[in-house]
Amino acid sequence: MAIKVYKPTTNGRRNMSTTDYSSLSKVEPCRSLLEPIKKTAGRNSYGRITVRHHGGGNRKKYRVIDFKRQKLDVTAQVKTIEYDPNRSAFIALIEYTDGEKSYIIAPAGLKVGDQVVAGAEADIKVGNALPLANIPTGTFIHNVELYPGRGGQLARSAGNAAQLMAKEGKYALLRLPSGELRNVPINCMATIGTVSNEDHINVKIGKAGRTRHMGIRPTVRGSVMNPCDHPHGGGEGKSPIGRPGPVTPWGKPALGYKTRNRKKKSSKLIVKRVNDK
Repeated sequence: MAIKVYKPTTNGRRNMSTTDYSSLSKVEPCRSLLEPIKKTAGRNSYGRITVRHHGGGNRKKYRVIDFKRQKLDVTAQVKTIEYDPNRSAFIALIEYTDGEKSYIIAPAGLKVGDQVVAGAEADIKVGNALPLANIPTGTFIHNVELYPGRGGQLARSAGNAAQLMAKEGKYALLRLPSGELRNVPINCMATIGTVSNEDHINVKIGKAGRTRHMGIRPTVRGSVMNPCDHPHGGGEGKSPIGRPGPVTPWGKPALGYKTRNRKKKSSKLIVKRVNDK
């Protein structure tokens, strides 16, 4: 998928680029697979902001994605490749031979008219879903389950893929997009291929208004706030933060502070973390 660059007709256009959607199917989304999204603007049931920088944005509806791929050994045909406002990847509308339709995350290279199938005996072909036990070592996969039957949780965003490194006993070793090495139960499902829209990382927002269309409100630096609003605030002129390191508005360390629970059971499945040497 290419990147569309605009001529600098205005200041906002000067540094703006978007994904070229010309190759997508120009159709309305499947209405039976749409659900409403209730906007909260980051507020809880008391009306208080609990998540900052949320609010506004264009109206959109949720596309129900089949992350589980549990309709086994039934062939489906790709009907459309569509844009999804809720994720960076494209989605594919597939129709099974019995008439049922569903959305899946579209891998790179999947085209309208292709056949996809989920099951242990499926071919190693882009878009097919198999248990990790049936996938050859070295294959790039996406939409990987962490627990059997729960649905894909790993490698779902645009251009991402995990690589199957080894299989031993009841676990398969994966290299995740972050570089982390992790064991996953070998009976978990995964889809062959890399997630579509690889050029998403190269898109330049270009102007502040486009961020507002996405439902993201402005972020203000703590150093320009008053001391009652942020630990970095206060002082005459442009002042340093006055602490050994930067902190959040609530005083917790920022930049590198580990928040994972050390007693979490799944920690034993992580073979190599991102920052390990």
